[in-house]
Amino acid sequence: MAVKIRLARGGAKKRPYYRVVVADSRSPRDGKYIEKVGTHNPLLPKDHEDRIKLDVERIQHWLGLGAKPSDRVARFLDAAGLMKREARNNPNKAKPGTKALERIEEKKEKETAAVEAVAQAAEEAKVAAEAQAEEEKKEDTAVETPAEEASPEDAAVEEAPVEVPAAETVKEEAVKEETPAAEVAAEKEKKEEGDK
Repeated sequence: MAVKIRLARGGAKKRPYYRVVVADSRSPRDGKYIEKVGTHNPLLPKDHEDRIKLDVERIQHWLGLGAKPSDRVARFLDAAGLMKREARNNPNKAKPGTKALERIEEKKEKETAAVEAVAQAAEEAKVAAEAQAEEEKKEDTAVETPAEEASPEDAAVEEAPVEVPAAETVKEEAVKEETPAAEVAAEKEKKEEGDK
């Protein structure tokens, strides 16, 4: 019969409380045990004296009979000075698994595809802007035809004198426009005098 010193969980949901027990290695975790040799309350602060309580004499007795502590109990016993626990090293523990590696690769592929799409869109926008600039440049050169290339009819139109109305005609037109307004004002004054 292989005897283990291990933790048996008790307490309520999300409020764990452990008993340090000596039990047959084949029995269930929270099942039948041979002897209770301590307690562990993980909800208390690490420096609290009641966090871990061990019955040192009984633990030494069981260790002398060949009981093997679990890793967690071995940590407690090492802290209490009852036994020396060798530090474990698992370099593969921190490495991601195969599915995690696949997800990372997919994420990288999506990021590179997005970067390429943005670069391609920027390049297309640049080409379109250059084409539009070329079109505008062509339109500007077409609108601005040099005087040498202009047809004789265009030159005749440009050289024709523009008739400017004389100053007297402008004054006469202004007086004509003011006359109705002046007449209306005079009629209002007459009506007001008549009402008084």
